[in-house]
Amino acid sequence: MARLSREDRQIALGRLQAGQSQSAIARHFHVSQSTISRLWVRFQATGSVADLPRAGRPRATTAAHDRFIRLRHLRNRFLSVSSSVQALPGPHRLSAQTVRNRLHEAGLRARRPHRGAVLTRRHRQNRVQWGNQHLRWTLRNHWRHVWFSDESYFLLQRHDGRRRVYRRVNERYAPNCVDEAPVHGGGGVMVWGAINTAGRSTLVHVQGRITAQRYVEEILRPHALPLLADQDAIFQQDNARPHTARLTTQFLTDHHVQVLPWPSMSPNMNPIEHLWDELDRRVRRREEAPANHRDLLQALQEEWDTIP
Repeated sequence: MARLSREDRQIALGRLQAGQSQSAIARHFHVSQSTISRLWVRFQATGSVADLPRAGRPRATTAAHDRFIRLRHLRNRFLSVSSSVQALPGPHRLSAQTVRNRLHEAGLRARRPHRGAVLTRRHRQNRVQWGNQHLRWTLRNHWRHVWFSDESYFLLQRHDGRRRVYRRVNERYAPNCVDEAPVHGGGGVMVWGAINTAGRSTLVHVQGRITAQRYVEEILRPHALPLLADQDAIFQQDNARPHTARLTTQFLTDHHVQVLPWPSMSPNMNPIEHLWDELDRRVRRREEAPANHRDLLQALQEEWDTIP
């Protein structure tokens, strides 16, 4: 269970004195309710929530040091611990582990960052505007009619840094400990698919560079139009060039397809992205990994059909 810092204890005490419930304060600070209860009992008994004197090694940092470390990393979340060690004021040099400990006390831990699209202020405004326009849409009356579509590229071999190898000392270059990776992941296959609350499309293999003409003739006409036969159906696609080309928009207009407007640079708003991730995980969990592009495509189509 997390331990409250001195600043958090003062904030929690103020909330208690203001009449807020202990359970609500505990949820806010992600601690147990008994932690807040003990804090209140100690304050009523001693009039303070400061740390009590205790035996052991004296603390290497002052309150000013702790505040400097916390604020420095809150202002720039990508700073390294070693840079904070160098930047700390004072004649005494702290260890990197001490700085990490102070960051842990402030609830800051090193994590792998999420990689997102570069969003300008205009992109963010468009996303908020789109969200407000569809805020009152319900699953029953609106979203169940939407077919979400997208293309995705799957690598034959993907190395995301999550794999680990168990080895002894001096076995770094042992053949059975080396993770051999082909250049650029060994290539891959691109597929197109669409989903809604009622089901899914077939998984379409997209070979080569996709153009507006190919998008219409190989994807929309044979695969998307049958899904959109219902007069209430709504088609979603992103703003890739083949999707927004005049040939594509004219084709959709001629066939009376209602298209859901989509803000640019917003792939993470499309729920099909979760399905692509699940599809990739299912293929990676297979006992026999795909050996070539044909095996990969077959595995993708089989797993696509078995996802509930």
